[in-house]
Amino acid sequence: MRRLERIGFGSLMGTIALVAAASMAASTAACSSAGEVSGEDAGAKPGTDGSVAPPSSTGSGTGGGSTTGGTGTTTPPTGTPDASTTPDAKAPDASIPAVPGYKLTWHDEFDGAAIDGSKWAFDTGAGGWGNGELQYHTDRAENAFVSGGYLNIRAMKGAFTGPKGSADYTSARLITRGKFDQKLGRFEAKIKLPSGQGIWPAFWMLGSDIVPSGWPSCGEIDIMENVGKQPEQALAYGTIHGPDQDAHDYYGGAGIGSKYQLPTGRFADGFHTFRVDWEPGVIRFFVDDKQTVDKTTGLPKDLKKTDLPSGWRWVFDDHAFFMILNVAVGGAWPGNPDGTTQFPQTMQVEYVRVYAKE
Repeated sequence: MRRLERIGFGSLMGTIALVAAASMAASTAACSSAGEVSGEDAGAKPGTDGSVAPPSSTGSGTGGGSTTGGTGTTTPPTGTPDASTTPDAKAPDASIPAVPGYKLTWHDEFDGAAIDGSKWAFDTGAGGWGNGELQYHTDRAENAFVSGGYLNIRAMKGAFTGPKGSADYTSARLITRGKFDQKLGRFEAKIKLPSGQGIWPAFWMLGSDIVPSGWPSCGEIDIMENVGKQPEQALAYGTIHGPDQDAHDYYGGAGIGSKYQLPTGRFADGFHTFRVDWEPGVIRFFVDDKQTVDKTTGLPKDLKKTDLPSGWRWVFDDHAFFMILNVAVGGAWPGNPDGTTQFPQTMQVEYVRVYAKE
């Protein structure tokens, strides 16, 4: 999708610590800086320090409410969640429907009592995330929890200070890095989106070789991005980002993508499925099983390696990618919250499923 931000990615520096079953040392990488680029497709990018690390074992900072971070599981906050974004508990799934030609390789139905630490890690911090975002992504139960069979990622207004800075808003960013990644296949999630000026939910992927390759050389696949402002509340975008021969051109506003517009209503009115079918040399995005379309012609759009301009490198066939779910607040593309924005805003996820071709 066409994000309005160009992640003016300063240098991709710093150490990326990854805690999975075992610890591994990370290396540093640098990306050249780029100024803001207008567009309309994006998603939160890797942080300005390139970090995609799990939370600290002591939780994250201060700013209202208790913290539980770093334990691998997160319990729901006390009190009643905002009713407008919390449906009744879903019925238990007896089975996951088969997809002809594919085998299920990974899934999370969020049927447990807590976020599954064997599948997800928290990517915490502030600093804008390369997009001018305003939130601090925390590992607090107030910002991310499982309840009623749904994963809830909640953006909240309120000053917060943690080990990686301060912000006037909090949210959460969950990643499968170090837990699960896959090259090629079908990645799908059923999600009810938040809405409001300055609200920016996303379901996306980054190349697992972000260390040491850096961004955008690792590649990025944005399965779904939406900005909560009017009239964009009925639009979802799918986009790919990668490097040109100088490793600095086809990203941000220059990403290649497509869009889908609901015939009626908003994505905040109910649950919708967002998916990517990723094959060698071609990527296709779908919303509710309908392929996204070219933003100019309105025709279904395949994103093909053979269609890249001269000098642009296709980096999507040679390594695995990991998944990310997050809700950003503010940024160059959605703009900042204003007096019409109501908080909290919650993205609810019914399931995430990944398949590989048989």
